[in-house]
Amino acid sequence: MLALTRKKGESLVVNNNIEITVLEIRGDQIKIGIQAPKDVPIYRKEVYLQIQKENEEAIGIDGLEVLNNLLD
Repeated sequence: MLALTRKKGESLVVNNNIEITVLEIRGDQIKIGIQAPKDVPIYRKEVYLQIQKENEEAIGIDGLEVLNNLLD
């Protein structure tokens, strides 16, 4: 993991096309702004993990049975 120190109003750039800016610092919370192409999905980590879990459940045993039935 890369750890960087930024102050309010400062940014960092990821992959030449994603800019992350520190907008506000209030106590132990930081508000950030993310500027990225529309085709780049951006999720809070807890939402991302929930999506992954639901996707795994969706392709569970029932998903495999459906795929097998399609191949038969």
